[in-house]
Amino acid sequence: MKVTDILRVKGNTLFTVQPDQPLAEAVQTMAELDIGSLVVMEHGDVVGMLTFREVIAAVVAGGGSVGTRLVRSVMDDAPLTCTPETGVDEVRRMMLQRHARYMPVLDRRTLMGVISFYDVAKTVVDAQDFENRMLKAYIRDWPEKDSPPA
Repeated sequence: MKVTDILRVKGNTLFTVQPDQPLAEAVQTMAELDIGSLVVMEHGDVVGMLTFREVIAAVVAGGGSVGTRLVRSVMDDAPLTCTPETGVDEVRRMMLQRHARYMPVLDRRTLMGVISFYDVAKTVVDAQDFENRMLKAYIRDWPEKDSPPA
């Protein structure tokens, strides 16, 4: 299974922010849309990720407020990325290794979507459930051995 399979099910709605946008506006967008990340785009290129992890760190550093900070000052400027052809097992390994909850999907320099750790986990569980149902159906339909002649 590949990332393209996750995107096909999830859809390709993208939420982005610019690096020089006020952090308070970005946080408001995240809250209104009930999303945990925004891809930071500049001149058509992915230049970072803003997740609730960076927001919380900024709030703590600001004594409970994001103040007048810009997205650029808190974003992850070297986000983990993958391609639509990356295997789900590889994505899972990468996300666990970097403690990443969100990953932009790039086809060369074009942003195709964002997948979350939840998306990956759901895909794995759904695949296991399907396999489990197929195995149970196979076992249920197992042919009986011929009885020996009397």
